[in-house]
Amino acid sequence: MIDLDLSGKRAVVTGASLGIGAAVVKTLADHGADVVFCARNQAAIDQLASYPSDGGTIHGHVADMGDQASTDAFIQSVAGAGSVDILINNVGASPSRNFLYMSDDDWRDLNELNLMSAVRCTRAFLPDMRKKKWGRVVMISSSAGKYPNAALIDYGTTKAAMISLSKSLARKYGADGVLVNAVLPGLIHTAMWERAAGEIADASGKSADEVIASNGRGVPVGRYGTSEEVAALIVFLSSKAASYVNGTSIEVDGGQAGHI
Repeated sequence: MIDLDLSGKRAVVTGASLGIGAAVVKTLADHGADVVFCARNQAAIDQLASYPSDGGTIHGHVADMGDQASTDAFIQSVAGAGSVDILINNVGASPSRNFLYMSDDDWRDLNELNLMSAVRCTRAFLPDMRKKKWGRVVMISSSAGKYPNAALIDYGTTKAAMISLSKSLARKYGADGVLVNAVLPGLIHTAMWERAAGEIADASGKSADEVIASNGRGVPVGRYGTSEEVAALIVFLSSKAASYVNGTSIEVDGGQAGHI
């Protein structure tokens, strides 16, 4: 029997108000984990925290992970309530912008949010995992981190860095029972892709639904993925069943990646 039971495990998910983050919170809790998450919007936090999970508990905190002081306050609050067994570094933004018009501040701000939040959280929670000889860290990267996109230059750069970080940490701390992996979502039907489809629709005269359907046909399975499908992999990587999976970067993209 595959053991996906997370009862007794404490999990942290960053940036979890919508999409993949929210699905991960719910699915981890449904498998028994006690989940702490953060987001910037109190209303979204209250809504997710009220989810009636089948097993574990859910608690939310207001935090801006693009701000070091806010991130540090979130980490201190989480650590003050107990040790962490599972860390899902999910928070991130994916602005589409022209390289020649991006300022140093643009680069710094996205790096703070997408990469440094993961560095800070991992650095804070990893020592307790090492002491217990058990821990799971999952970096939510992106297919853009492996297959660069001209419209998402800074986003892809930060996501590539997350893959590199995960592999380095996996080599360093695997012997301590701390397993670190990266997940690379492809076309997933989230608010981010709905916004992108809306921009294309405005320029092409098509509806956003038509754009999404058209884009989905380019995926071998013929559609966008769902946040829940990404969350299912993350639960597996967070569980005892994944006890020999370390240092991987796994694509959840319906078969779009064409490499061997």
